[in-house]
Amino acid sequence: MTVVTRFAPSPTGFLHIGGARTALFSYLYAKRHGGKFLLRIEDTDRERSTQAAVDAIFEGMAWLGLHADAEPVYQTQRFDRYKAVIAQMLEAGTAYYCYCTKEELEQMRNEQMARKEKPRYDGRWRPEPGKQLPPVPAGVQPVVRFRNPAHGKVVIRDLIKGEIVFDNAELDDLIIARADGTPTYNFCVVVDDMDMGITHVIRGDDHVNNTPRQINIFRALGATPPQYAHVSMILGADGAKLSKRHGALGVMEYRAMGFLPEAMLNYLVRLGWSHGDQELFTRQEMIEKFDLDHVSASPARFDMEKAYWVNHQYLKTAPLHAVVPEFDWHLRRLGLDPAQGPAIEDVIRAQRERCRTLLEMAEKSRFFYAELSGYDEKDAAKHLTAESADLLEALVGILAALPAWTATSLHAAITGFAESRGLGLGKVAQPIRVAVAGMAVSPPIDQTLFLLGRERTLARLAAAVRYVRGQS
Repeated sequence: MTVVTRFAPSPTGFLHIGGARTALFSYLYAKRHGGKFLLRIEDTDRERSTQAAVDAIFEGMAWLGLHADAEPVYQTQRFDRYKAVIAQMLEAGTAYYCYCTKEELEQMRNEQMARKEKPRYDGRWRPEPGKQLPPVPAGVQPVVRFRNPAHGKVVIRDLIKGEIVFDNAELDDLIIARADGTPTYNFCVVVDDMDMGITHVIRGDDHVNNTPRQINIFRALGATPPQYAHVSMILGADGAKLSKRHGALGVMEYRAMGFLPEAMLNYLVRLGWSHGDQELFTRQEMIEKFDLDHVSASPARFDMEKAYWVNHQYLKTAPLHAVVPEFDWHLRRLGLDPAQGPAIEDVIRAQRERCRTLLEMAEKSRFFYAELSGYDEKDAAKHLTAESADLLEALVGILAALPAWTATSLHAAITGFAESRGLGLGKVAQPIRVAVAGMAVSPPIDQTLFLLGRERTLARLAAAVRYVRGQS
């Protein structure tokens, strides 16, 4: 049997963290078993589904590199198929027309609640041997209901939660087609999973109560239900329901915050799954090691600090070809032209140890690609003093005379200058940093000046001297 999984989002908003984790687990399970990972857009809710949301899902999936093995399936393009299956079920007697009005259903519900019963459809239009059905009311467009088995149990052997049992007597006859003929969620899902050959459904545990209904529809259609694995919800670090303050953001917001896609995948895979004590995984390691046996049935907790830690580990070690396009994207997002400064690869090498995110790296590298708009007030007050202006002025002449502008020659020149003045390196390096970077934080000073280049370095040192003189 070829394993076939699917990710089936509803396009009513962005691709959020929970959805991305579900997609990742489905992707990894299929790849681990040499199978297929498919994408289905469940867009039958026409009022809430938007093209912008569809685009956001595609964008998020593409950024994470979770590529489907076939073109996406859209439910709105399958209405003819759904109608054909409903007609087949009506003919087979596994579905029937129900002519209850909204008022009747509301009265039914109120009477049941008054008797302290669970509100449910009472089956008044369900055909039974010897049963007299009510006369068909004029002017009422019927819905189509699934004839759920009245007896027995549905046993779900969940690959994460274990065995879950539902009594069929607790499941009423759900509507599978509305009065206007549009099919409903639980019905469409079954037909889609059946037609797409889905063997394993990995989804959030908010779908557990839908599963017995779907299994019964599968059986009514003479099809074998897939195996199910319901993934627990994600909570905030404090144990409360995940919200924006915890990190319940769209996937692309994490890109804007400076996360690498591979780091995001690594963090997501560890939300509820473990492989011993290992924290960091390459994509290939995730594929080779992921299994459902080690997915926890308990809720996972989203810890933003841990996410930042994982991202930093990737920033420090990821191949440059994986970091360059993302860093380029962030520079351009800040209005910076990467062509107006040193090679991106060189800046990444210089900054990757000291930055947790690409956004932080881009912001701290702004001075390489744009002219300074000023100095950090606190850093300037501390390091751009009358004394340091004299040092910077002397340094301009020394650095201008260097025959070669290399990190090695710059290091030798600056350390030699500091020693000649009887100063520690920091007493010289910090004023230089503020002068050329606008702040007291940068890569090692020799790397900073080398990357900035001779012309910009000398111009900024001279400008800092003028700034100090003007202040005094």
